[in-house]
Amino acid sequence: MNSVKIAIAAFAALAFAVSSPAFANDAKSPIIGAWKMTSLEVGTQGNLQAIPYSGQLVFTKGGTLSVQAMNPDANAADTPYTTKAYEAYYGPVEIDAAKSVFAITVESSLVRNLVGQRLERKFEVAGDKLVISPVDAAEGWRVTYDRF
Repeated sequence: MNSVKIAIAAFAALAFAVSSPAFANDAKSPIIGAWKMTSLEVGTQGNLQAIPYSGQLVFTKGGTLSVQAMNPDANAADTPYTTKAYEAYYGPVEIDAAKSVFAITVESSLVRNLVGQRLERKFEVAGDKLVISPVDAAEGWRVTYDRF
């Protein structure tokens, strides 16, 4: 009976490993870790304006990303990413360090319309500073983080 349990456990472990999100075999990526938001800028290309926001994001070695951010103005209008000035989502992430791009497939979110969406982002890392921007620059935003 023990050999059956061992075989089942081994099969389950193999199935989990095969079904885990692609992580570009890059657990050493420079974006792995916890980051604190230092600025959010929005606007048109070449004319980004800082808006007050705070937040953090965490890229895990296990291949997930979680994001939380808040506008201190509780009366700020909702956006495609926020409800009552708050943003939070989580899901498996794929990182392509060679292209400096990552993509998260939203698994859970405060804004339910995001669930199931695949969000692609560009990133730049310089020391302990991370800058994230949309793949399509016309979206008009940029977020800067410092490593915790």
